[in-house]
Amino acid sequence: MLLHTDITPGRTATVDGRSCLFFSGFSYLGLHQQPAFKTAFCEGVQRYGTLFPSSRAGNVRLPLFEEMEHALCAHLEQQAAVVLSSGYMAAQAAAHYAATRGQLCYAPGAHPALWLGNPLLPAGSRAQWEQDTVARVNSQPDHHYVIVTDTLNPITGEVYSFDWLRLLQRKVLVLADDSHGIGILGPRGQGSIHLLPGTDQVRYLLTASLAKAYSVEGGMVAGHAADIAALKKNGFFTGSTPMMPAGAHAWLQSADLVRQQRMLLQQNVAYFLHLSAHSAIHNPHALPVFILPQPAEKQPLVNYLAERDVIISSFPYPFPHSQPVNRAIISALHTQQDILTLYQFLKEYGY
Repeated sequence: MLLHTDITPGRTATVDGRSCLFFSGFSYLGLHQQPAFKTAFCEGVQRYGTLFPSSRAGNVRLPLFEEMEHALCAHLEQQAAVVLSSGYMAAQAAAHYAATRGQLCYAPGAHPALWLGNPLLPAGSRAQWEQDTVARVNSQPDHHYVIVTDTLNPITGEVYSFDWLRLLQRKVLVLADDSHGIGILGPRGQGSIHLLPGTDQVRYLLTASLAKAYSVEGGMVAGHAADIAALKKNGFFTGSTPMMPAGAHAWLQSADLVRQQRMLLQQNVAYFLHLSAHSAIHNPHALPVFILPQPAEKQPLVNYLAERDVIISSFPYPFPHSQPVNRAIISALHTQQDILTLYQFLKEYGY
């Protein structure tokens, strides 16, 4: 079902003149609809304009970007970071750099943003890939392979375990995309870095979109200082337009708001988990993503809910030929009444 709106959705979306509850998209913390965040963004536009009209490698620099990179380092407990214009650009920059450090070893279902060309991804289970990867890495000298993976799967709601990295006996670089973890997971919202084991054999290169949680059009790569310094010589960094300065300014001004919104998000996720505890609704790792299986014999759930002015996520991703998956995306903007309304309709439908 394809819907159109003239207004950016928040907790609601306006479709065909109707106000509908919106349980789709991302912007998990709901910053894009927060007056304080929009004020900070507008302040950034007034101060910096709508773009910085030069390459980051140019002879005139804007310290704002380095300020944001230092803040990300502290937040993620990494040695260095770099910000780029989008999550996709950041992932591509990281993947192209990683390819100079070893042979890329892709995980099953790795997001296309991490692809170089059209790699042949493993077709089997992730568990089998992990076992095969350990054997493969351990059979070669140090630094022969780079492991490329997402930290979680927002389509299935699964957060991957990386304990198996402790079995590696050769030094490797692990390129991990944490676009749906940063700002959400971890004791302080630092993302999946707290799930990645520290071993003498493994060093990490983390990449993420800043849009999914932080409502900022930009991306980042973080890791060891030597890796980030080398990546900054990469054409993806030197030849691209920087991220919008107003977004960097708004993010830097919003640390307290981010903490507040993350607490609201956690409360909303916990509430829906409580409501759906004994249903077929699937959420194994308490992400803001609830999987809604589609019974074969029933009216499509997405249509059933749309008729009741509730919109969920249901579309092919990441490719047009991918199988659609029904998901309810919870954000910090939702009220408990919104969530209760969604659950009541799902219960009436048969969950």
